[in-house]
Amino acid sequence: MAITIDKAGRVVIPQAIRRRLGLAAGTELEIEESDGAVVLRPASRVRVETAADGLPILRAAEGAEPLTVDDVRRLVEESREWPRS
Repeated sequence: MAITIDKAGRVVIPQAIRRRLGLAAGTELEIEESDGAVVLRPASRVRVETAADGLPILRAAEGAEPLTVDDVRRLVEESREWPRS
């Protein structure tokens, strides 16, 4: 699927993709460049910090909704990739 960047640098995420991913107006996204590609993902409800001993600490974002079991499993897997580049 091809989309076009407008003069202001914006792109529209197709409706079908927004629905599948549960993205609504106002959803915060994180953006990064990876291997020559632009990657968008919903902003995390959790931020990873580093403790004094170098281990990762997961902190809930202010006002974040409670995590589900699946959320915790995903976050544990992501933390195993620590430190992130």
